[in-house]
Amino acid sequence: MSVRGALPWPLRWLLLALMLGFSGALALWAFEFGRDLAGLDRDARQELQQLRREVVSLRTELAESQAQGNVAQSQRTIEQALLEQLRVQIRQLEADNQSLRADLGFFERLLPAGSGDELAIRGLQAERLSPTQWRWQVLMIQPGRRAPEFRGSLEISFAGTLAGKPWTAKQAPAPQAVLVKGYLRQEGVVELPAQAEIKSVTAKVLQGNAVRSVQTSGL
Repeated sequence: MSVRGALPWPLRWLLLALMLGFSGALALWAFEFGRDLAGLDRDARQELQQLRREVVSLRTELAESQAQGNVAQSQRTIEQALLEQLRVQIRQLEADNQSLRADLGFFERLLPAGSGDELAIRGLQAERLSPTQWRWQVLMIQPGRRAPEFRGSLEISFAGTLAGKPWTAKQAPAPQAVLVKGYLRQEGVVELPAQAEIKSVTAKVLQGNAVRSVQTSGL
C-alpha cells in the first residue's frame, strides 16, 4: 500500500489557472512577435520594390542622358567640321581678295593718264610649253573709267622663220570673239612646228574689219 499526498482542490485550481494564464500569455507574445516580424518583412519587401523601381528609373534617366550626350557630341563634331570649312573658305576668300587687289593695282598702273575710250592691248606675252606648244596671254583694257563695253574679235599670230624662210602662223583659223567691259584677260595654247624659230607674237583687236588696237612682243 502507498500513501499519496493530495493537494487541496482550491490549490489545484489556482495552479491550473496560473498555467493556463502563462500559456495564454506565451501564445499572445508569440502571436504579436510573429505579427511584428511579418510586418517588418512586408515593409522590407515594399522598400525593396520601391528601390528596384528607383533603380530602373535611374537607369532610364542615365540611358537618356548618355543618348543626349552622344547627340550633343555628334553636333559638336559637326559644328567643328563646319567651322573648319568656314575657316578654309575665309582664308581662300582673303587670298582671292588679295589677288584681286593686286590685279586692280596692276590694271590701274596700266591705265594711261588720258581719258580716251579707245581700247588698248597691254601685257602681251608668250612662252614655250613643249617643242610644239606655246601658251599666249594678253590683256585688253579700256582707258576710260566709264567706257562702254566693246564687242569685237581678237587675233593672235606668231612670226619667225621655218627652214630658213619667213614664216607666220595664227592661233586659230579665224579671230575669236571678245567682249571687253573695262578690261579682259585672254589666254590660250597653240600648236606650232617644232622646227620653227619663233621670234615674235602679235595681238590684234578687230571690230568688224577695222583694226582697233595691235601690239607685238618679241620672243
